[in-house]
Amino acid sequence: MELIKIFERAKAASRELALINDARRNSILNAVADAIIAESATLLEANARDLSRMDRSNPLYDRLLLDEKRLRGIADDMRHVAMLPSPLGKTLIDKTLDNGLHLRRVTVPFGVIGMIYEARPNVSFDVFSLCFKSGNACVLKGGRDADESNKAIVDLIHRILHREEVNPSVVELLPATHEATGEMLNAVGYIDLCIPRGGKRLIEFVRDNARVPVIETGAGVVNTYFDIEGDLQIGREIVNNAKTRRVSVCNALDCLIIHEGRLRDLGELCAPLIISNVVIHADEAAYEALRGKYPDELLHHATDDSFGTEFMDYAMAIRTVPSIEAAIRHISQYGSGHSESIITENPQTAAQFEAMVDAACVYVNVPTSFTDGAQFGLGAEIGISTQKLGPRGPMALEEITTYKWLIEGHGQIRK
Repeated sequence: MELIKIFERAKAASRELALINDARRNSILNAVADAIIAESATLLEANARDLSRMDRSNPLYDRLLLDEKRLRGIADDMRHVAMLPSPLGKTLIDKTLDNGLHLRRVTVPFGVIGMIYEARPNVSFDVFSLCFKSGNACVLKGGRDADESNKAIVDLIHRILHREEVNPSVVELLPATHEATGEMLNAVGYIDLCIPRGGKRLIEFVRDNARVPVIETGAGVVNTYFDIEGDLQIGREIVNNAKTRRVSVCNALDCLIIHEGRLRDLGELCAPLIISNVVIHADEAAYEALRGKYPDELLHHATDDSFGTEFMDYAMAIRTVPSIEAAIRHISQYGSGHSESIITENPQTAAQFEAMVDAACVYVNVPTSFTDGAQFGLGAEIGISTQKLGPRGPMALEEITTYKWLIEGHGQIRK
């Protein structure tokens, strides 16, 4: 019953948001960004309590971590969102019918967006900024690992909203319990859209149990194909950046696919990974090519489970293929539709890869680490959609709006 009251408050607050103009929304977002910097000590103290309960070797530790640099980045992203054009009130279709009816299709908020996510406290700020800017209320359901951080974040936002005389229920935080997740997934009439952001198990649970509309995001089994005509120096940089920049994020590299004609270069291609102690699970051909060129303690034989695994750690698989067609078949079988990349100097091969690979983001001679709303110039993101119906790829302001038809006439009736 208590959770129903939270949903009711969020629903009511979402209607009040319609009365706040874009300039005021921007001013409030900037005020929250200022508070993030001014109250960073409080946020970091709460985050430290969460971190103290997690083993540093856990891949989620990096996702959970907040520091001064990350808080400055979060504040900058929020200010960037405030600077972006409003996604609301855009006229998508404008026409007058023969009977004189004037029809317009205009963009509007969804209403209340429910967000379920794991140990990523930055998501709390990102979701609030995007939802508030787009006129949506949001109900947050974080994981136990980040509960102290999320409570401090929402408390900070609520204090700014109170000061600005805005209903604080435009953002609500649910208890970090499985029961709360179930209540959100069944909050028909209150939650207009639910977005899970996390690992494969979380996303599958939400998809299989939700009675409210869901957009799938997050799970990223990411591949990069090094073609027979790939540039070795470019490939070294791309593979290393895609794998080691941040191993815990969904755009990190999980499997390097290499053309068999380039196995002689595999040792040099993987050499930068040694600095980060990346464990490699190589198929037989790749294992033989790396033996003696890659540290024995970091080189393992691949198993069937090595492919299609989202490692979220300093580990990756290598698969050898005889052609680009075989590389594409591997991606089709093991990829998650998130981000895929090819390294090649052949424009025809690149075009074939772009046309045939089925993923939200397809790269040519660029690391998949760029799959990110901020990197795409969207300010921030609420998640990376891997589905085809509705938004696909980084979801930002435009992707969390819908539309309605406005029809105006003067006494026309239908025969």
